[in-house]
Amino acid sequence: MLSRQVAAKLAAYETPFYLYDVELLHQTLESLMTMASRYGYKVHYAIKANYDARLLQIIREHGLGIDCASGNEVRCAIEAGFDPKTIVYAGVGKRDKEIRYAIEQGIFAINCESIEELYVVNDIAAEMGKVVNVALRVNPDIDPKTNHCIDTGQADSKFGISYEEILDRVEDIKALKSLDVVGMHIHIGSQIRELHVFENMCNKVNLIVKNLTALGFELEFVDVGGGLGVNYDMPENEPIPNFASVFAIIKQHLQVGKREVHFEFGRAIVAECGELITKVLFNKTTATGRRLVIVDASMTELIRPALYGSYHNIENITSESEQRLKYTIVGTACESTDVFDENVSLPLTKRGDLLTLKTAGAYGMSMASHYNQHDLPAAIYSDEL
Repeated sequence: MLSRQVAAKLAAYETPFYLYDVELLHQTLESLMTMASRYGYKVHYAIKANYDARLLQIIREHGLGIDCASGNEVRCAIEAGFDPKTIVYAGVGKRDKEIRYAIEQGIFAINCESIEELYVVNDIAAEMGKVVNVALRVNPDIDPKTNHCIDTGQADSKFGISYEEILDRVEDIKALKSLDVVGMHIHIGSQIRELHVFENMCNKVNLIVKNLTALGFELEFVDVGGGLGVNYDMPENEPIPNFASVFAIIKQHLQVGKREVHFEFGRAIVAECGELITKVLFNKTTATGRRLVIVDASMTELIRPALYGSYHNIENITSESEQRLKYTIVGTACESTDVFDENVSLPLTKRGDLLTLKTAGAYGMSMASHYNQHDLPAAIYSDEL
């Protein structure tokens, strides 16, 4: 929990805002890259999680590449100083101009997610007189044991090309002369806490790589995505995700020879270092007796709870009361789903108190909006307090 001294300093800033723990981010990156270097693994940061310029600077300094899901994310990464040769570009719906820009920049690879996309990338590359490195994003039909809203590897998902379709179209793919199929990409979902799922993934990847190789694809790398979860319930107990265990599982079970192994972590890198600080505007009791705390943040600053029921630990960082009550914490947006959590046990909470929503560094600011003409939240960094 934030100290009283820090909370007092935060009171000087206009709420709501994101507070980033710069030291924790450095520690997380050092842990990640130390473990990755032990096995020779390559790591790309999934920029969709948070594209704050200061955080990107720190991530770049630690030697990570970038995983992008749109052309503007590719542009953001390049403008932030990342080497194009460390940038991969996935996403099911790439616009022609985005594909063209990625080719112009000479990025590491475009991860293609449908057979038709392969044809489109090939045609654009041919028009430009280029041969482009691509990876086949394969849908492995694996249940990641996570929230169904953020799983991406099951057979009916919009993500990736079905393995069977690739087998049926091998000769068509190999006939695309402006493409060089240099990799295979897989990503089964996000917020994975049951680590045995990664073992299942490895077994499926081994089979796919073996068969693609037998069919004549000379794969130089295998990108196994990311998906490692963080501890939203008790973040203080696990401030840095368990990269060591994931890498050990991959090392033990992945059998892809001397090919490079790439990862794409987003949430696991930045979630824990960020929290949303918001001020209490009003207290209110409904006709049914439910105690509401209305704060000045809303789903426009942090949409995850309203979008797919995500949990964020909430603390009152300024109340000194020993009395605790159960509250429902709601935001200012004109939507009934703008509820951060219900039955939250907090010290007696009054107008003007500061609350923090923990573990909000991933998919908080990056998903923020101007709905209801709200301002976007500011960013405050721990080393500036």
